[in-house]
Amino acid sequence: MKITVVGAGAVGATCADNIARKELAEELILLDIREGFAEGKAIDMMQTSALLGFDTKIKGVTNDYAATAGSEVVVITSGLPRKPGMTREELIGTNAGIVKSVTENILKYSPNTIIIVVSNPMDTMNYLTLKTSGLPKNRILGMGGALDSARFKYYLSQELGCSPADLNAVVIGGHGDTTMIPLINHATWNSIPVTQLLSKEQQDKVVAATMVGGATLTKLIGTSAWYAPGAGTAAMVESIVRDEKKLISCGVALDGEYGQKDISLVVPVILGKNGFEKILDFKLSDAEQAEFNKSADAVRNMNQVLVDSNLL
Repeated sequence: MKITVVGAGAVGATCADNIARKELAEELILLDIREGFAEGKAIDMMQTSALLGFDTKIKGVTNDYAATAGSEVVVITSGLPRKPGMTREELIGTNAGIVKSVTENILKYSPNTIIIVVSNPMDTMNYLTLKTSGLPKNRILGMGGALDSARFKYYLSQELGCSPADLNAVVIGGHGDTTMIPLINHATWNSIPVTQLLSKEQQDKVVAATMVGGATLTKLIGTSAWYAPGAGTAAMVESIVRDEKKLISCGVALDGEYGQKDISLVVPVILGKNGFEKILDFKLSDAEQAEFNKSADAVRNMNQVLVDSNLL
């Protein structure tokens, strides 16, 4: 198994570190455009192998896509991170050109890979990758839902005073502060609906905190978060390479599911060795479906920027 992570910044390096520790690949390539940056990160991680006991071989390269040849999974984290006060949507102009170029270069050497897109705005970057790559839609995945769902579980656990691992809770819609939809009415604590355990005020508090979870961290630390995004991406990689068939919220291309077509949005899917193998229908209420449609409209407006910029 060979895996490539493009972008050796905080998110990419954290993702690579998680992949190595879990021994998800025999060979892990870390690629960046900055001279020596990925090489340095790779050496630093490899020097932990004797301490942590993993055998994955990590190699850092500068813009050498030939080194990525034969990668079964490729993670794209390239692009600018958010700064305080910046929305994910504001990154579209810069990051679209980067993601398109990375996709084209990756496919020269790994034409049958599975691609996980982390770069923001994720829904639009995922849609761009799908259209640019020509790969089957099940092989193009956006990471945002895995991250947002983890944040949802965190905030629920704080209100419930329980372990996040005991919670089932998913976020759907767009990966944005105003477009994501934490499905509070579907969330459970070991099969008990959380709506039976939390007041309406507490439920609303959790939903609101989840939606601005990324912005909260950006304000506190001055840039985008990296531990949870890196771990969320690695969890997706693990479900794929170990064929775990886990239910994970991912950005995927919709063709009528949830009432939407020709768009990439976050929905619950089963992840296995072929990418996403099934989209699960959560039977949304009328109110939830209306929110999902509103989210889709906002993402479509962002996608139109790709057309206007001649990137599609």
